Amino acid sequence: MASIITTTATATTTLLSTVTVSTAVATTAASGPAPQGGILEGILPNTFLASNPLQLFIIQAGIIIILCRLLHYPLSLLGQPRVIAEVIGGILLGPSVLARVPGFQHAIFPTESMAVLSNVANLGLVLFLFLIGLEVDIRMFTSNWRVALSVGLAGMLLPFGLGCAIAWGLFNQFHNDGSTVDINFGVYALFIGTALAITAFPVLCRILSELNMLGTPVGVTVLAAGVGNDVVGWILLALCVALVNNGSGLTALWVLLVAVGWVLFLVFAVKPVFHLALRKTGSIQNGPTQGMIAATVLLVLTSAWFTSMIGVHAIFGAFLVGLICPHDGGFAIHVTEKIEDLVTVLFLPLYFALSGLSTDLGLLNDGITWGYVIGVIAVAFSGKIIGGTLAAKAMNLVWRESFTIGVLMSCKGLVELIVLNIGLQARILSRRTFTIFVVMALVTTVSTTPLTKWLYPPWYRKRLEQWKRGEVDWDGKPLQPEGASPSESLAQVQDTKIRRLLVYLRLDSLPSLFTFISLLGEENVTPGPEEVPKTEAGQDIGNTPVIRKRPLEVHALRIVELTERTSSVMKVTEGDDYSRRDPVVNAFRTFSRLHDVAVSGNVVIAPEDSYAQTVVAQASDQESDFVLIPWSEVGSNKEDQSVPFKVSSEDRFSGKSHLEFIQTALTKAVCNTGIFISNGFGGVAPTDKSRSGLLRTISNVSMPSYRETALLPVADKSHKIFFPYLGGIDDRVALRFVLQLAKNPFITVTIAHLNCSEGDDEIIAVSEDNMDSTSPITFSKNDISTEITAQDTSLLATLKSRLSPELASRVTFTEIPVTVSSAARQVTELAKETVGKNSRNAGDIVIVGRRHSKLPAALRTADQSNAECDMQRTIGVFGQAMAMSDLKASVLVIQAGGSRPE
Repeated sequence: MASIITTTATATTTLLSTVTVSTAVATTAASGPAPQGGILEGILPNTFLASNPLQLFIIQAGIIIILCRLLHYPLSLLGQPRVIAEVIGGILLGPSVLARVPGFQHAIFPTESMAVLSNVANLGLVLFLFLIGLEVDIRMFTSNWRVALSVGLAGMLLPFGLGCAIAWGLFNQFHNDGSTVDINFGVYALFIGTALAITAFPVLCRILSELNMLGTPVGVTVLAAGVGNDVVGWILLALCVALVNNGSGLTALWVLLVAVGWVLFLVFAVKPVFHLALRKTGSIQNGPTQGMIAATVLLVLTSAWFTSMIGVHAIFGAFLVGLICPHDGGFAIHVTEKIEDLVTVLFLPLYFALSGLSTDLGLLNDGITWGYVIGVIAVAFSGKIIGGTLAAKAMNLVWRESFTIGVLMSCKGLVELIVLNIGLQARILSRRTFTIFVVMALVTTVSTTPLTKWLYPPWYRKRLEQWKRGEVDWDGKPLQPEGASPSESLAQVQDTKIRRLLVYLRLDSLPSLFTFISLLGEENVTPGPEEVPKTEAGQDIGNTPVIRKRPLEVHALRIVELTERTSSVMKVTEGDDYSRRDPVVNAFRTFSRLHDVAVSGNVVIAPEDSYAQTVVAQASDQESDFVLIPWSEVGSNKEDQSVPFKVSSEDRFSGKSHLEFIQTALTKAVCNTGIFISNGFGGVAPTDKSRSGLLRTISNVSMPSYRETALLPVADKSHKIFFPYLGGIDDRVALRFVLQLAKNPFITVTIAHLNCSEGDDEIIAVSEDNMDSTSPITFSKNDISTEITAQDTSLLATLKSRLSPELASRVTFTEIPVTVSSAARQVTELAKETVGKNSRNAGDIVIVGRRHSKLPAALRTADQSNAECDMQRTIGVFGQAMAMSDLKASVLVIQAGGSRPE
């Protein structure tokens, strides 16, 4: 008992001393200058000083940001947007949880400090609404106006009507609790209807981009309808606030007229001058200058000040300025990139934390309140889903697509929370009603992604696209095209020549890819009589170029990383324009067409962890015969386009993210796939070439003005290819690919048939579906399938006998005896003797299969690095030995995959 009394006395003394210090500080602040010594003069770090509010603000902002980041990590694994973590973080800090701890709210969020926190948060809100306006592209609405109008109207009218109905009960039950203004039911119903009718356009963009649905009919419909929904929702909110802030109806009418006049002034007076200034300064062509960024921000603040001054909320003015900003030249994206990080990292968490501080789940304390919670959630779901579904079905979409559109339109997200906070600040909503709607917003937002994945999974999307193209019936069974005979189908299967090639474009790999495509596109062929163009009189045109009936079709795929930033999502929504304007894709298009190659290309914005799935999905959609993936020059999936840099060979082959991308792309491959590791291919000097020293005629002072000698054209355009043929499905595919390349007159080929000797009693093999050697399978050499060996030998003999005389003169076959344990070393030495000898030609290639059941899986030894083991698991034993050696040639690793013919 004595110890308890002592402890209580100590705590009381500490509390009194704290109060005394705080009182002394307050007295000092009132009577004279505040102490400048801070904690050294006994002022606690969390003490609020009116003369220095920044001290406590930093603590508040730090706690809010850290808590929101910690909550976002587990929620992001469930596919939830960041706003959910920010709202839950605010609720945890508020009266629902932590504010119930004695002294917490007074110590961290004292009442006198909330004005500073609120000002900063509301400034961030103004900038965020400007970003939302930038994200809204009116062209998307106008280009799909019919479906946007029908789905948008149905998705707003029905929930608006149901909201007005449930508003009657909310008005009579919770409105008159002393904390709300005295308004009539009409204004209250207008606000409740708007809150239930609005859709969170920014969250919708994020969900659609993460689920790769922007190019689907569902994605196009939802985005087009969401644009109109967003604009109409903010107009209704501005109307509601104007009615609340002005007592008489005549004043409210004047406010609305002035607001309409301001909109017209921005559209017809400010917008033309603003766009002209942007073009004069080159801000549209070259990105916004610092001066135009300053002008844009000032315009946002001016518009927000004006709308606030006339009695409409400031965010409406900021939203309008975002709408009048041009999207040409990516200007809206560039402006968003300048300010989005500060807004999303600092300002928005503060705003939603304030929202959480006003949310008290303890007010949901009786059956009637919980009945209204369930009722509001039911109205929010049913109004949007029923209205959106019926409207989408009326536009000839199937039922499952229509339901998905309805679910997506029910997403509330951060826009709903902004509306609710405005209602709370305007005293339209009581704290109890505010809490009910916050719970509704959380439930609808959290449910959107899981319901969308369940209703519209990738497999269903693919089957539905095939059904619409007439390739399968409704049950997914393939339909035989009319006029296609079994003999023609068999001929297509037997034709193993690459007709459709998918190329993954990287900026650092363009030179080698250009050279590679030119080798595939140019063949030493003689046009048939039917391919020679003739005049109307039937005479041949001698010098007219011949375009073959079935040229090589190349689809160029460029992947840009989808990050958490809003600007990244905006690139996705403007994906068509982005594909047309991307310089890398355009350069590849031009080069391919000039080399007798039919080409198409697109840009896909995807998260880094889904790069491989994107490549596989594109290969499936394009029905590609072969996928060519270049190995990064820097060992990373990211591309630094501004400052190219070189890395060591070890760093190039040890990047974990790039290794995982290659491994996943090979594991999930739907067709034959090649990994191309360039080493000076196309006459380009290798990146690891050492930098030359200064010449006698060059000093350090004269280096900046020194001009590099122009490189002469590559006179010797020949290429040598070395292919070690051991056997197996990968080697058979690689052999056919080598012979297709050999049709190019500039290529000579050496094919080394490897005969394994009986020197090893046991070998360790890797299954063809799993390159991981952590659990190798050991078996006797006698257990090796003789059928595969016979098939390999017969295929080699058959192709060799069928070579044309011209082709046989450039293809050399050799027989090389090797042992299983030393095959990689022997083949590497043979490759060094065969290729890489001529430094003046256009580059040589070593082509190998990835998987070989006869070769041992590399168990990590004491002298073996982690990179070597990872490389063997990724590109096989031969691929690793060639790529990580000092071989002066590029390496192409080929894997057979999917249902494509060998």
